[in-house]
Amino acid sequence: MGPGPLSLRGTILPMSEQMPPAMILCGGQGTRLRDVTESLPKPMVPIGPQPIVWHLMKSHAAFGVKRFILCLGYKREAFVEWLLNYRAFATDVTLKLGSGEIVHHGGHDEDDWEVTLADTGLHSMTGARVARAAKYVDGDEFFLTYGDGLADVDVGALLKHHRAQGKRLTVTAIQPSHRFGELELDGDTIKRFREKPAGAEWVNGGFMVATKDFVDKHCSTDASCVLEREPMESAVAAGQVAARRHEGFWQCLDTAREYAYLNRLWDEGDAPWTKHW
Repeated sequence: MGPGPLSLRGTILPMSEQMPPAMILCGGQGTRLRDVTESLPKPMVPIGPQPIVWHLMKSHAAFGVKRFILCLGYKREAFVEWLLNYRAFATDVTLKLGSGEIVHHGGHDEDDWEVTLADTGLHSMTGARVARAAKYVDGDEFFLTYGDGLADVDVGALLKHHRAQGKRLTVTAIQPSHRFGELELDGDTIKRFREKPAGAEWVNGGFMVATKDFVDKHCSTDASCVLEREPMESAVAAGQVAARRHEGFWQCLDTAREYAYLNRLWDEGDAPWTKHW
């Protein structure tokens, strides 16, 4: 059984009517995973039978998200080919060569998604990709995450927390053992942001909710705009970034060892990021 509707501001709506789209950053080169990403962009690296970006989409779709915006750059053609042939890859197919008719036998009808493939530039940084793709957001807010990490985050609860805090950006705060942007928290408000310090206590685990106002006020379409630097730092300085602590499963995909670990969890039927599916 899927999750029920959220209750926000006293109004209960079907989940599909109120869930904003999810924007996924998929444009980087993933240089730390070269052995696997020579032929594929990192979000297209397979975990089990599907690329990691599909797992991220399923994790959002479990809470009623039906619209996705993929911010593309490096090897964007891999995403285009995958999604244009999504049903063909998942089903038996009959081709009528004379008429050009294609018949799919069964398949992924449950994945009733609308996906926008946004070309945000080959060399653009993360902030520029968000700013360039924001025109496809049909509302005032959107989920935002990186295309190279999996978690069992309850994005329905994340959205509810974001709306209750009333900030321009809400970040999922995690406590891994290494290397991401440190968040100094005062209750549920972020007071300081430092990129990749040693020995961080709470760090940015992605899985965010952003408003269009955050994009307008803090991001730039300039290719050099890095989301984790000026945009987030200036929003923190303005008191406009909230955090929601997550103490469950979280794992990035940066190394061949992490790639093997995530695939082992999937193959053994013990993939924690699927708990809400």
